[in-house]
Amino acid sequence: MSMETLIIWLLVGAIAGWLAGIVVKGFGFGLLGNIVVGIVGSFIGGWVFGRLGIMTGQGILGAIVGATVGAIILLLLLRLIRR
Repeated sequence: MSMETLIIWLLVGAIAGWLAGIVVKGFGFGLLGNIVVGIVGSFIGGWVFGRLGIMTGQGILGAIVGATVGAIILLLLLRLIRR
């Protein structure tokens, strides 16, 4: 993995985690937490969209959309578990 790829992963993870935190009120994990939530969310989003046959597009914008949806799903699941 090149340094550029790692930086893109971290950037997409941070943006997706931050957006998911805004959508799902009450969750704020800071920069590192947002990156982790966004990266885990990208795997969840990729799996869900793959199963449904939905394409989010190519490039960074498609990655951010997929990761954000996956991160929202992750945060909602965490909210259900905490209750």
